[in-house]
Amino acid sequence: MADATAQRIWNTALGQLQIHVTRPNYDTWLKDTEGLSVEPGNFVVGVPTEFVKEWLASRMRSLVSQTIGGILGRPTEVAFEIIGRNGHGNGHNGALPLAETANPAQAAVSSPRPATRLNTRSTFKSFVIAESNRMAAAAACRAAEQPGSDYNPLYIYSTPGLGKTHLLQAIAQHATNRNCSALYVTSEQFTNDFVTAIAQGRSDEFRRRYRSPQLLLIDDIQFLVGKDRTQEEFFYTFNDLHSNGCQVVITGERSPASLPGLETRLCSRFQWGLVADIQPPDGETRLAILKAKAAEQQVDLPLDVARLLAGRVPDNIRELEGLLNRVVAYANLIHAPLNIDCATRALAAFTPAVTEPADPHILLQAVSAYFGIAVQALAGKSRARPIAEARHTAMYLLREDAQLALKQVGLLLGHRDHSTVIHGVQKISRALHTDPNLAAQLTDIRQNANHH
Repeated sequence: MADATAQRIWNTALGQLQIHVTRPNYDTWLKDTEGLSVEPGNFVVGVPTEFVKEWLASRMRSLVSQTIGGILGRPTEVAFEIIGRNGHGNGHNGALPLAETANPAQAAVSSPRPATRLNTRSTFKSFVIAESNRMAAAAACRAAEQPGSDYNPLYIYSTPGLGKTHLLQAIAQHATNRNCSALYVTSEQFTNDFVTAIAQGRSDEFRRRYRSPQLLLIDDIQFLVGKDRTQEEFFYTFNDLHSNGCQVVITGERSPASLPGLETRLCSRFQWGLVADIQPPDGETRLAILKAKAAEQQVDLPLDVARLLAGRVPDNIRELEGLLNRVVAYANLIHAPLNIDCATRALAAFTPAVTEPADPHILLQAVSAYFGIAVQALAGKSRARPIAEARHTAMYLLREDAQLALKQVGLLLGHRDHSTVIHGVQKISRALHTDPNLAAQLTDIRQNANHH
C-alpha cells in the first residue's frame, strides 16, 4: 500500500488513541508522529527522535498495535522508525492531516544528516486561500516560481497553527519538482546542526550544506532568540545566500520588529524583502477547510457538524483539523453515523468542558450517583464487581480530571496504596480500547459533575 494509505490509517488511530491517553502524553509522544508504511501484519510509525521511539516502544507498543489491528481487522505488529523532527508549531492549512505523511523525495542538498521529511499534501493546490492569507500565499507562490527575484527574503508570520509550515513545505516541494535545490529546516534544527558542527570540527561541511541550496526555508525563527552565536552564523549564511541571488523564506510567530532578543542586523535584513502576515480564518474559511479535509478522508461531513466544529476553534487551523479527526475516529469507534449528536458526544468525550482540575469530591459524588453506589462504599473494602468497577472509574477520573497524585487518590478511596490505584487507572485505560461505550459513560459522569 502507498504511504498515503498508511497516513489515513494512522490518522484514524491517532483519533482513537486520544481517547486512551492524557492530553499531555498525547502532545508529548504522539502528536508529531506519522504513518509511514503498511503491509500485511506490519505497520511502521515515523517518530521524531530516538527518545520518543524508545518511550513508545517500551510503554505504548501494545496499545498502538491493538489500535491498528482493530482498524485493519487483523493482528498487526507495529515498528517505530526515526524520521527527523518537523520542529515546533507546524502550522497546517485546510487539507493537512493531524500527523504528516512522509515524503521519500526529500528537499535537501547532499548531507550526512537526513533532511526533515516533507508532507506530500502540503502543496499550493491544497492550501485553502482566503482574505486572511492571500498575500502570504501569493508571495510564497512567487518565491517558488521565481526564487530570488521579487520577494527576497520573504518573511511570513502568524500565531501557531495557521499554515506557515504548509506554505514553506509547498515551496520546497514545488522547487524539488522543478529540480531546484531547496532545504527546509526548523530554526531548532539549524541550531542543532550548528552546535554539532562546532563540536565535531565540521564547520565547513555545515556551511556547504546551508549555503549551497537555491532556496533556504527556515521555520519558526523565534527559536533563534537568545542564541547569539547561532544568530551570528545565520546572519552570514543569509548574507551569502542573498548576495548570490538565492531565495530565503522565513516564518515566525511575530513580525521581525516584534521579536525580542533578535539581533538588530537580522531584523533589518528580514525586512529587506516582503513581510506578510496570516490572520485567523473567518467562519466561511473554516468551513471550507473542514470540507477540504473531509473530502481528502472521503468522509461525508454534514453541514451542521462542520459548523459545530468551526465554532469550537476560531483561531487555529491545526486544532480544527484535530477536532475533525477525533470526531471521525469516535464515529468509527462506536459504529455510529457522523451526525450532530455523535459529534457533540465526541467533543464532550475528547475535550471535557472543564479546563481547571475538577473538584475531587464532586467527581466522587458524580460517580456515586451514576452507579447508584454510596461514596462510603467506594471507599470501603467490598470487592463485589459493581462496586469495584465504580471504584476503578473513580480512580481514573480522580487521576485524569482532578489531577490528583496517586497517594491522594488512594487516601480518598479508603487509604489504598498507590499500586492499587495504578491498577485501577490502567484497567479503565485498557477497557476504553475494547469497550466503546465506556467513553460515553465517562462523558455522562463528567457532564453530571460539571452541572453539580
